[in-house]
Amino acid sequence: MRVEVVVIGAGIVGLAVAAELARTHSVLVVEQHASCARETSSHNSGVIHAGIYYRTGSLKHRLCVAGNQDLYAWCERYGVPHRRIGKLIVAVASDETEHLDEIEARARANDVPGLRRLTARGSRAIEPTVPALAALLSSTTGIVDQMALARSIEAQARHRGAEFAYRHRVEGGERDSTMFHVKLLDADGGSSQISAGTIVNAAGHGAPIVAATFGYPLDGGTNVPVFRQSVNRGRYYDVTDPQVARAVRHLVYPVPQHGGAGLGVHVTLDLDGGLHLGPDAEWMASDEPITYRNDDTRRADFLRAARRLLPDLADNDIAPGQVGYRPKLAATTDREADFLVWHDRGYVHLGGIESPGLTAALPLAREVASMLR
Repeated sequence: MRVEVVVIGAGIVGLAVAAELARTHSVLVVEQHASCARETSSHNSGVIHAGIYYRTGSLKHRLCVAGNQDLYAWCERYGVPHRRIGKLIVAVASDETEHLDEIEARARANDVPGLRRLTARGSRAIEPTVPALAALLSSTTGIVDQMALARSIEAQARHRGAEFAYRHRVEGGERDSTMFHVKLLDADGGSSQISAGTIVNAAGHGAPIVAATFGYPLDGGTNVPVFRQSVNRGRYYDVTDPQVARAVRHLVYPVPQHGGAGLGVHVTLDLDGGLHLGPDAEWMASDEPITYRNDDTRRADFLRAARRLLPDLADNDIAPGQVGYRPKLAATTDREADFLVWHDRGYVHLGGIESPGLTAALPLAREVASMLR
């Protein structure tokens, strides 16, 4: 079989790339799972981010700000459940207000719309249970049904002619002067080969393995970036008391700690009104498996972090929730690390696509299309 483009990975970013490229190319999406968005895309908070935290001018900044508007428009057009719920970033200690100033300055430099600085009184007026001394309100932050979003993008990709090979994984590959030749293995052990002029590697945690398949050194080299990734686990806890959940109306984030891998344990809502805590951030060993199973070992840590935002939270008000895994570029543990979007003679590598990857997916797909043009 021969197509113009093979997209490896059917997470939300891979689906968006397929939908964009299928406008003008024949596209095949290869995915090892039985359906789309089974890993990082569905194991997260489902937040539509505004672009507040990211280094000004970075891909994360530019694509998130554009993606925020794009995603709301997409959800409206295709009936994807979502809510423009708003987010509070709160300083709960006097020494955090200066850092809140820094976050606000970054957000203003990033031209993030819908920002408003609140005093303690203003914050308490909209979130009475949160003991904020000052806060930053982001009115364009929201939440979305991740799986409904993924299925809607997949539907558009199919409508534009893209085909999908689910339950297939890349077993090998090579390139000659004009084409890539990809060996696939299906769930029954059968092998096949697909040839394409372009490969888009959107394999998420598997992206480095795919890059190595095509001969790229994972630690980089002359004119080649570092592809190697590390994994950072984020656990969640669910708030089980409906009365506590009903008292919160916005997403509530702490001022993030300098040097942290994430934004700190925060309070999120889902579209059904459920309240969740997390994610935290924990680096995994290179040989530790990704299992998407949680346990109760972090209860004390979560309660300690969550009570800074919800002081009345009781010990028995939480239960272990989902687990997500961030694909982090191994070259840095800095939260400011940018997306890696790299093109070499028809090979496009998408690496370190963590948050705000869901929000940025649609403009990221346009970025890939522009590279290939």
